[in-house]
Amino acid sequence: MRAQWLILLLPLVGCDLSMTRQDRHDAQGDATLWKGGPAVSSVAPDGSIAQDQPARDVALDEPPPVTVALLERGQDRYGIFCTACHGEDGGGEGRVVQRGFPRPPAFGSQDHSRRTVDVITHGSGVMYPFADRIEPSDRWAIAAYVEALKRLRAGEPTGKGA
Repeated sequence: MRAQWLILLLPLVGCDLSMTRQDRHDAQGDATLWKGGPAVSSVAPDGSIAQDQPARDVALDEPPPVTVALLERGQDRYGIFCTACHGEDGGGEGRVVQRGFPRPPAFGSQDHSRRTVDVITHGSGVMYPFADRIEPSDRWAIAAYVEALKRLRAGEPTGKGA
């Protein structure tokens, strides 16, 4: 009877040894998953573009008309992506600045919507690019909202009720 149980358990012991001694792949480790296997590459080949890139480029070419809905969307996106550094009013006194991060310049009259969109897209100074985080339409919405903030800071009429 014991011999029968030993014969039944013998294959399980063999499986356990092969399972506990497997090679593993570390995220920052070797460039192949197995010896002689395909290389792991996270870099796209030269000349490749995302499927939606042409549409995204077109969306950045022309600003949409400024509407209340666009400004509301811009205010929402500004609150999510920009207030941490630029502050609620665009003066550059956001939460991270109060904790020691370099203060961004306050929004000024020399800036315009196209420049704001370019800075959101490509970054400027210590501000990193947001092109992979913010859609082109939302960049225009933020730029329109920033224009409204600049007018409020300067005491100019914003167009509502004026």
